[in-house]
Amino acid sequence: MLYLLIVSLVWAFSFGLIKNQLAGLDANLVAAARLLVSLLIFLPFLRIRGLPRKQAGKLMLTGALQYGVMYVTYIYSFQYLKAYEVALFTIFTPLYVTLIHDIFRRKLQWISLIATVLAVAGTAVVKLGGVIGSDILTGFLIVQISNLGFAFGQVYYKEVMAELPSGRFNNLQIFGLLYLGGFLTAGLSAAVFTPWQSQVITGNQVVVLIYLGAIASGVCFFLWNVGARQVNAGTLAIFNDLKIPLAVVVSLLFFGEQTNIVNLLVGGLIVFAALILNEWGLKRKPPKVKTVSEGLL
Repeated sequence: MLYLLIVSLVWAFSFGLIKNQLAGLDANLVAAARLLVSLLIFLPFLRIRGLPRKQAGKLMLTGALQYGVMYVTYIYSFQYLKAYEVALFTIFTPLYVTLIHDIFRRKLQWISLIATVLAVAGTAVVKLGGVIGSDILTGFLIVQISNLGFAFGQVYYKEVMAELPSGRFNNLQIFGLLYLGGFLTAGLSAAVFTPWQSQVITGNQVVVLIYLGAIASGVCFFLWNVGARQVNAGTLAIFNDLKIPLAVVVSLLFFGEQTNIVNLLVGGLIVFAALILNEWGLKRKPPKVKTVSEGLL
């Protein structure tokens, strides 16, 4: 759990950095750039001799969805939302993790569906201070695509790693494949959709992109997926949302964003109740998940 805690603290500052430091840059370009940095960091550790092509393809697919699709949509949502709103709307990720895990196990826990509806109501309360405009709705839907990609990748990574010969490959040796899949997806999207003629990157933005790619994306996503393999679905769901209150506080205090505090607290409590309901349902009928504990090297 230590890995998940460290990552949550680092990610709390990423929302504000993207909103305030990378404004004006195309989402596809930002996603491709930070994933390229991540790939370059992990490429020297890649050891895939003897890895079946089917599993290699599955790992690249994991990265394409968990990192490529997730980052393009996540960064694009900042055009419509404030940083704290993006953070708040990622609240649904643990519910998606639970639902996707149930789909892989060919079962469905209705308590998670009820919790999802309750969480939607909670996020609506946050915006009751004013009219919920089209930008909010558009941004909300874009973030949900990002959440689904990130949730699927977490579950699928555990499934694929469980298929590999025990002790033959560790996390560090294969993780470059995930970043390769993510970079190819984001890079292709950037090649097609980025308006290159209007993109001007400052020196400060280059530094931020390198930091996000090396630390927030590279090291932190590695630690996150390693940590995800060592805990059960319930614990993973909790840590998926730990970054949210941290990110909201950071965005309001350090990046000067404004919001209706009363609505934020009331809506946040409703969403928190949804998470408690979801966790209660998991504890009543805990999923039978084979956990794997593995070192970094």
